[in-house]
Amino acid sequence: MLLDRRRPVAVRALLSDIEELPMPHVTLYALEEELAGREPGLIGELTNAVVSVYGEWARSSVDVRLIGIPAGRWARGGATVATAAPSVTFGMREEVFVREDAARVIAQLVSAFTEAVTAVFGDDCRDEILVELVGQPTSRSGLGGKVISDGRPGK
Repeated sequence: MLLDRRRPVAVRALLSDIEELPMPHVTLYALEEELAGREPGLIGELTNAVVSVYGEWARSSVDVRLIGIPAGRWARGGATVATAAPSVTFGMREEVFVREDAARVIAQLVSAFTEAVTAVFGDDCRDEILVELVGQPTSRSGLGGKVISDGRPGK
């Protein structure tokens, strides 16, 4: 869990700020025919991946999007592919990348998402699963028609 009462007060304060922000989004891309029927398992596994790093408090806010790509619309090297390992994009607040424990958190997220995907698709695709962590500043995100950084206390 990210919020650890044994951490210095300044680090706990930074983590508290992150907890108050809207939850990050998990998007998984896979070929449609490989994705079909696996949705419930993926939603559970991807949600558990976030919770394994952020803590149980995050579970109810985890937003999972599964994108199925029809045959003929995924290509590599200029040619369509018949099979492709799923890829995961995790949109998160960029503040996480500047924390003193950023390297550990990043490694945990990459590992947790890879394990989540292999739990559903099988271990054969492990070495080709792409996990991208995308940081977004609150000043460039909006929720409910307002820039997120404008609605936070003290801003």
